[in-house]
Amino acid sequence: MKIRGAWLQFARYLSAVVAYAFLAAFIGLVGTQIYSWFRSGDWTHIGVNDGLRAVLARCCARGGDTGYFSPLMHWLDAPVDWLGLHKVLDILPASLALFAVSVVGNCIAIYCRDRIDEHRRSA
Repeated sequence: MKIRGAWLQFARYLSAVVAYAFLAAFIGLVGTQIYSWFRSGDWTHIGVNDGLRAVLARCCARGGDTGYFSPLMHWLDAPVDWLGLHKVLDILPASLALFAVSVVGNCIAIYCRDRIDEHRRSA
C-alpha cells in the first residue's frame, strides 16, 4: 500500500501544479483581453487554434520545419480534413479551455486527497 500512497501523493501534487498553472494562464489571458478591450474598445477573440499555433510556434514547430509537430501546425494553418474539429477549435475560446483544464486538474487533486485520507482512516 505504500506504493499506492506514494503514487496518489505524486498525482495529487502534479495535478495541483497543473491546475494552478492553467488557472494562472486563464487569468493572464482574460486580463490581456480585458486590457485590450479597455484600450481599443473591441474584444479580441483568442480561440484554441490561436493558442495552439502560438505554443507550437514558440516551442516545437517553426516556419518550414518538418519535425514531429509540423503536420499539426500545417493543419492549424490550412486544414484539409477534420474541418468540423478545426471550426470548433477556432470558435472555442482559449480561456474556456484553460479554465476547464484547471478544473479537471483540481478535481484530480481533490480525488487523490480523498483517497489518501480514506486510506489513513482505515489504517
